[in-house]
Amino acid sequence: MSDTYNHWTIVNLVFQHLVDQGFQPTLGAGGDPGEPAAALLRCMGITPTVEGDRRTTDATRDQLAELRARMLD
Repeated sequence: MSDTYNHWTIVNLVFQHLVDQGFQPTLGAGGDPGEPAAALLRCMGITPTVEGDRRTTDATRDQLAELRARMLD
């Protein structure tokens, strides 16, 4: 049986641990933190899932809008 966790929960846990140790971590340098967060998870041996990836959601929404425009116009 494998456990699943929201990837942002794991990133938050790592960041909280770093803060507790006196560090001031940043992620994404003010930009989209998705890819740096995914890289952090991969370094820990965790494969991020696409369900929480905003880029996947945006691409799906764009594809659906394109299909609606073609089919309904």
